[in-house]
Amino acid sequence: MADAPDTLPAAPPTPPVPLTALLAHEELGLHQIAGPDAARTGAVVHWVHTSEMADPYPYLLGGELLLTAGVHVPAADADSAADRLDAYAARIVAAGGAALGFGVAPVHDTVPEALVDACERHGLPLLEVPPRTTFSGVARAVWQLMAEARHAELRRVTQAQQGLAAAASRPDPVPALLRQLAARLGGYAALYGADGTPTQSAGTPPEQGAGAALGRLAGVVNPGGSTASDEGRGTGAGGSTARGQAERAPRPAPASATDTVAGTHLAAYALAGAHGLALGVATRQREPGDHTLAGVAAVLLSLLTAPHQGAAESARSAALVRLLLGAAPEDVAPLLGPGRWTVVHARVRGGDHERTPATPASLAAALGSVLADDGRGVDGGRAADPRPVRLLLPPDRDPAPQTGWTLGVSAPAGAEALPAADAQAARALRRAEATRVPLVRHRETGLAGLVAPAEADAHARTLLAPLGDGGPLAETLRTWLSLHGSWDRTAAALSVHRNTVRQRITRCATLLDVDLDDPDVRMELWFALGRTGGAG
Repeated sequence: MADAPDTLPAAPPTPPVPLTALLAHEELGLHQIAGPDAARTGAVVHWVHTSEMADPYPYLLGGELLLTAGVHVPAADADSAADRLDAYAARIVAAGGAALGFGVAPVHDTVPEALVDACERHGLPLLEVPPRTTFSGVARAVWQLMAEARHAELRRVTQAQQGLAAAASRPDPVPALLRQLAARLGGYAALYGADGTPTQSAGTPPEQGAGAALGRLAGVVNPGGSTASDEGRGTGAGGSTARGQAERAPRPAPASATDTVAGTHLAAYALAGAHGLALGVATRQREPGDHTLAGVAAVLLSLLTAPHQGAAESARSAALVRLLLGAAPEDVAPLLGPGRWTVVHARVRGGDHERTPATPASLAAALGSVLADDGRGVDGGRAADPRPVRLLLPPDRDPAPQTGWTLGVSAPAGAEALPAADAQAARALRRAEATRVPLVRHRETGLAGLVAPAEADAHARTLLAPLGDGGPLAETLRTWLSLHGSWDRTAAALSVHRNTVRQRITRCATLLDVDLDDPDVRMELWFALGRTGGAG
């Protein structure tokens, strides 16, 4: 017989099902007849296993609701019944089984009293499964409850991510984000400095002992002070001492760390790019998805705090903007949340460099966004060919002209259309610079939206100049193009003979020196006629 393991297996990634939820399932009709009260202990089931073996221990992973019809259970009057059932219950508990379900009929009419006593003695919840309930029905109910729990968890995480993204776009993003995180987790959230003390916090602070432990945990992930040093500084919450760099290389700080003190769950997260800063979280209960939410908050806090730490961190934030504008939509959507974002391209207006302290940070602050790319991350920002500043504005921001800047603004777009919106903003900036106006917004419709109006009008006038000003040649060409080159329909529309139409179209081709059978030529002429009013 195998010995009991020193530690139970880790819980599976699926959300567990409270045993009380199974007992409350009216269609199953389960009744707990032994063992500690499930409502009091909070017992949960991770999966269902059916076995008629006298010793199922080798085949249990932990967390199971073990179902049996009692084929291996001896008759009630057998001398060894009590001993065998006692050993049976003990082995299930040793394997980490969550509960035992005993099916009444067809083998046994009632649950053996010896089994009830054994489960009570070993603290194993014992459920009576009525004859009308099949074991497969119990398993199906568990999987169904797991699916519902997973769906609820995903919905909670999604809604919380949206709330965190909205908080990060507020005028006071850091305290707003901490408040949102503390509310979503039902606990405490704080931004810790290099000295291990909270600089900003939200929610109900934990008890003194847990609060001090959270500060130490933040020091473990602190990028500025969590590696071993020549002085042999401690590297963990438990106070273990490093041997010094002379004996071994410094240990890199972990990205996150967790602990439990006085029933309070603690977690700390390093803020990338923000040297000396860490996010600390304390909750009385740890729910599925809490780690994901805290991780999202840590990413957002990294963005919010990094620009204030130096040029290198600003470059990292700018790199994220470039990622968001080029990443796959499914990667961007969870970070940005719902709503339609606006892309802005901006360049310092010529002649305003000396008069206006035009910096990307000041522009981002004026437009109400922390997602800005100063344009220097790709090629160092060549002075001869300065790249525009690119910004992402949240759904509730409507950009206005800014002193010292020329702006190109895209149409609002969801995460799936950000690359297209980036191109729109670039074209809008070119039009703004060509027409010398402070702000141009992308026009949604038509080929004309791709060309600056003044440039399009000038091109149309030059192209159609050989036809004269609004004479019969231009009118005939417009009608002929609109009717897809039909001689008869054009003649009927103009009330002229079809030979007249042919003569005029031939004359147009000669004056313009183009091949009217070429579809590209036809498209360009139709565009030009539209700019001069000829295409109605």
